[in-house]
Amino acid sequence: MEIKKVGVLGCGLMGSGIAQVCAQSGYQVVVSEINDELLNKGLASINSALTKSVEKGKLSQKDKDTVLSRIKGTTNTNDFSDCDLVMEAVIENMELKKKVFAEIDKICPKQAILATHTSCLPIIDMAMVTTRADKVLGLHFFNPVPVMQLMEVVKTIATSDDTLEIGKAFGKSLGKTVVVAQDTPGFIVNRLLMPFLLNAIRMLEAGVATRDDIDTAINLGLNYPMGPLALSDLIGLDTVFFIVNSIYQELKDPQYAPPPLLKKMIAAGWLGRKTGKGFYEYNIGR
Repeated sequence: MEIKKVGVLGCGLMGSGIAQVCAQSGYQVVVSEINDELLNKGLASINSALTKSVEKGKLSQKDKDTVLSRIKGTTNTNDFSDCDLVMEAVIENMELKKKVFAEIDKICPKQAILATHTSCLPIIDMAMVTTRADKVLGLHFFNPVPVMQLMEVVKTIATSDDTLEIGKAFGKSLGKTVVVAQDTPGFIVNRLLMPFLLNAIRMLEAGVATRDDIDTAINLGLNYPMGPLALSDLIGLDTVFFIVNSIYQELKDPQYAPPPLLKKMIAAGWLGRKTGKGFYEYNIGR
């Protein structure tokens, strides 16, 4: 099956990035939001990102215009009726995702593939509210989508081999390096990353080392571009909590249990870069 038209449900941080890379890779794209305000905000984000690429000489004005011409914004999910592949990038709420999947299953052509961008929720649960569980899989991008090179393609026990191969080929067509994971909590990256982040928080909490020394040790000792506490701020402490709690509920493995310090910071509203304060302080808007 050839994919020509892609649908993206959600035009927030991740959805807008997914829509952008799909359009830049030559696909016709329909991207939706629940209202015009959120849709216009997402489309403006895409335009801004492309403008910066033009200013840096990475993209011509003509190419930018061509990319934007491939993107159609909508608040009507019926506009996905002729898409070959539809990806949801709504918030990490299972009931909402099930509702979305049940809805688009009725709208999309029977041969269309349905994908989720979830970072940790069980994909089989979403697949089973559709009439095409064999055509449902995970396509997990990383933030920022236009920059990060990896895509996790996630196969449920019901995903057909043909669907998996189409998903892999689609990821490669976007210029991504593709890895395949089973539908297990956290897939590959978050399954490995989250204990690393939580152990750094536990070390800080226990007074083993200071914030700066923990991050500097990882920066220089392992040659990582960012320390675990700074990375937690970038991801968002509420997002970290959601992911680890979701994995913990499935596996009951104590290495995924959220540390008290993480819970306290979330209660205080210190969520990282997006709120201006986490383990570090940030000047929002600069």
